[in-house]
Amino acid sequence: MRHNGPVDLIGTSRAITELKAEIERVARSDAKVLITGESGAGKEVVARAINSASPRADQPFVPVNCAGIPETLLESELFGHVKGSFTGAYRDKPGKLEMSDNGTIFLDEIGEMTLRMQGLLLRFLETGEIQKVGAERPANVTNVRVITATNRNLRDLIALGQFREDLFYRINVIHMVVPPLRDRREDVPILVDHFLQRFANRPLNGNGYGATAVAEQSIVRAISPEAVTVLAEYGWPGNVRQLENVMERLVVTGRREMIQVDDLSPEIRVPGQLSLRPRRERRRTVADELFKKLKEDRESFWTAVYPLYMNREITRSNVRDLVHKGLEEARGNYKIVLRLFNMESADYKRFLNFLRKHDCQLPFKEYR
Repeated sequence: MRHNGPVDLIGTSRAITELKAEIERVARSDAKVLITGESGAGKEVVARAINSASPRADQPFVPVNCAGIPETLLESELFGHVKGSFTGAYRDKPGKLEMSDNGTIFLDEIGEMTLRMQGLLLRFLETGEIQKVGAERPANVTNVRVITATNRNLRDLIALGQFREDLFYRINVIHMVVPPLRDRREDVPILVDHFLQRFANRPLNGNGYGATAVAEQSIVRAISPEAVTVLAEYGWPGNVRQLENVMERLVVTGRREMIQVDDLSPEIRVPGQLSLRPRRERRRTVADELFKKLKEDRESFWTAVYPLYMNREITRSNVRDLVHKGLEEARGNYKIVLRLFNMESADYKRFLNFLRKHDCQLPFKEYR
């Protein structure tokens, strides 16, 4: 959980240069920081950079994904539990807040936290008290820096009654915004080279250790200027994370030393074939583009949406917005949504189970 050495934000654009300067200023204090930005833009990288530039650099940096853990487990994950407090609690376990004492805790996707958990977090921020699950009395841990992040608009969630206003003001002491990759296209070639070097020098078949192991590396060594130009012109709805995934795929599957334009996937090299990027002049959202692809291009939800979500190239909010558009057109009928999204009738339960599991199912009665 410790992070040794400096963390460098890759890029020379004005947006990144200004962000680096802000990180240096913010790192000097222990003030709480709220980092916002689109999914995959690099919010955790910014949090780590703040920590590594701070006096706490040699202390624990503890990241927690608030969206990836159910509420019942998140309470134990953050605050810890005592032996026998629930089935499976065979021993006392410290929580992430306790483990980050003297260091920094990074609460990612805090906008997905339930109201009950928000209340528990607020109490900790106000009192420094940690109440372990099953414990009779709280324990104090006061020297923890809290950095939070979200890709959602917390003020909108406050208006909807889904986020506590008092917690918002607690965590929003310093607000930092990570720019999307499409707003700093001049950084794309630098990032492409960075990821190319990382993946090209990594063995394809494990770590290569062992008496009989032979580390096989990719034959890819470079990328053509034309391919870099195409990558720089793409909208990158999944931001830096999506670019990283694309470069890893190109290196792993590459069959020649230099990546060419025709090695790029169709949605990147063919303008308009699949453009998820928000276009400000049209104010189109990711959900708009996905819905267009499902409805007009007749692609299935399982091939056009599901892989993007599972690879974290689109967000839970994007999927919710897409389901919202489907329910609007289907007047609240999920079976019609199934047809709109080009799935077989046998996929009905699988589709609903996916929506429930990832908290993307919306109440159908509101659309009737």
